[in-house]
Amino acid sequence: MQYAPSITVSIAEAFGMEPGEDLNGVLNTALRQMGFNFVFDTTFSADLTIMEEASELIHRVTNGGKLPMFTSCCPGWVKYAEEFAPDMLGNLSTCKSPQQMLGAVIKSHFAEQSNLKPEEIVSVSIMPCTAKKFEAERETMSRNGVPDVDIVLTTRELIQMIKLYGIDLKNIEPEIADSPLGIRSSAGKIFGATGGVMEAAIRTAYKMITGEELKDFRVCAVRGFDGRKEAKIKITDDLEIGVAVVSGLANAAALIEEIRNGRNDIHFIEVMTCPGGCIAGGGQIIGASESFVAARMKSLYDIDERETIKVSHKNPEIIELYEKFLGKPLGHKSHDLLHTTYKERDVLL
Repeated sequence: MQYAPSITVSIAEAFGMEPGEDLNGVLNTALRQMGFNFVFDTTFSADLTIMEEASELIHRVTNGGKLPMFTSCCPGWVKYAEEFAPDMLGNLSTCKSPQQMLGAVIKSHFAEQSNLKPEEIVSVSIMPCTAKKFEAERETMSRNGVPDVDIVLTTRELIQMIKLYGIDLKNIEPEIADSPLGIRSSAGKIFGATGGVMEAAIRTAYKMITGEELKDFRVCAVRGFDGRKEAKIKITDDLEIGVAVVSGLANAAALIEEIRNGRNDIHFIEVMTCPGGCIAGGGQIIGASESFVAARMKSLYDIDERETIKVSHKNPEIIELYEKFLGKPLGHKSHDLLHTTYKERDVLL
């Protein structure tokens, strides 16, 4: 089992607890009580996504690649682009989403380490998103006929399962996720909020280009619920990157039209289909108030404030995975396992 960054801050209200309360350790225990042999945090592969995506952005900027580059974590956005903006498919990052990256690593590296065949593993994910079910079934999300992820459950389905099993979340001891593939940075955790992917990528891209860490890890210009946010990020004296964050596909469509009409001052764009990002995803609790969603976002940034590993490139298990298995970002093995392709799709009316 793997669970997305937003899941742990999105289920508390369903069990009479404070909205936005982080139930990370408690969720690990509950999933093991349900019978899952291994419990992984998808935030680990959010860090992995940043290593690949930041490297891809730098490669495009420094080698005249196609810009602006769009993020590809959100399957609703990816499918929208394939149907309604096929002229932009070359601008999408080729990175798989964190769900699919972790699924691929589980059925390769983890399988090898555990002396298991990939087909012997049933890989389940818990996501805040109904489109993740479609994503897991894409033909490019499998190897030798074995899917990266076998089953996708939404937040609502997880809540139903916890209640079905009679698990009392208020009275169980928290446990840590399994390792390797379990340690995370707080940069990966903020993926659950609109702007979080962008902020995490900026933190690591800055380090990759300059060799130094950002003095202030907060990139406040890309935070908050506004459907569209833009900023200019000064990396060096000679390099300034224009970034944009949009949530809601109407906002994405408007920005795409500006780019088609010649706008060229933006290098990197994060798109989330759901307004507010994954904390308000289509698989979350139906009818959650704005205050509840705001509490989820606040919880993610509170985690970012208090945890010590704030950048994906300092995650020790990410470093180890590259050293012992993947090689380097954008390398042959990582490209084979962690990247994908897109195709124009017919629009069904």
